[in-house]
Amino acid sequence: MQIDLVQLRTFVAVAEEQHLTRAAERLHISQSAASAHVRAVEERLDTQLFVRTNRSLELTRAGQLLLDKAKILLNEAAVFTSFAREIRGKIEGHLVIGASSEPATTGIGEVIGALRAKHPLISADLRARPSASTRQGLKTGELDIGLILGRPIDAGFTYYELTKVQFRVAGPAAWKDRIETANWAELASLPWITTTDSSIAYTAMLKDLFEARGLELNIVATFDNAAVGRAMLEAGVGVMLMREVHVNQGIEQGTMAVSPIAHAQFQLFMAHLTSRRNDPLIRAFLEAATDVWPDLRVTPTLVAG
Repeated sequence: MQIDLVQLRTFVAVAEEQHLTRAAERLHISQSAASAHVRAVEERLDTQLFVRTNRSLELTRAGQLLLDKAKILLNEAAVFTSFAREIRGKIEGHLVIGASSEPATTGIGEVIGALRAKHPLISADLRARPSASTRQGLKTGELDIGLILGRPIDAGFTYYELTKVQFRVAGPAAWKDRIETANWAELASLPWITTTDSSIAYTAMLKDLFEARGLELNIVATFDNAAVGRAMLEAGVGVMLMREVHVNQGIEQGTMAVSPIAHAQFQLFMAHLTSRRNDPLIRAFLEAATDVWPDLRVTPTLVAG
């Protein structure tokens, strides 16, 4: 009995997302294809992997036991491919890179340009996805390189700090007087647009700004893409924590107002699986990356918790 790695990767994505449509979007395949992949894995294993609840798919006990093994197998497949490239001795292939929904502010486009100039036989696929999804994609082999806003907590990753991203609390220009004069309690009581719980960085920054002061945000809407959040802000839905570069643009355009008291920052890292450190494709990407980020250095991994 053979297991198709593409179908196995779909199983892992569905297990992590607990939702067929979200998993399909993450893998850039149709929902029907994702469903067929899961069904094929179940048939080949002769095992039910999921049970459907009201709004999600949950792993059966057998599915839970197989999930970790599937991740290990996918990782080993990536290492095998890396070894094959070294034997062949040619730097050619395809890199899939996961970046945040704000790739224009990271310099990743310039890195891909430098990569293509140095290694024209390497093609690249840049995918915008949140940091939590990027971590998952690296672990399952969906991604080769990832840009992550957060902390270097994954023991199996090699991290490189790129920069510290500055954040401000901003809201609609029509609320300028309320936002600019608000104290911390008044700021928390304004209608808030926040990211989903999967964003470790945003959650940590909001905790430092408000929960540390004993305040609870008045959340009225959430988003999983920063551009969507900004669209809601400009439509007058509420205030949000936003990258400073976009706040400055909004102020110049007259669409936003900013709080003078609320500042935050978080580290932006590039990461890849440590097991792939000798992969010629990874090495080629790092070589190109140093042209854009000349101070690129490995960052020690923190102990989670």
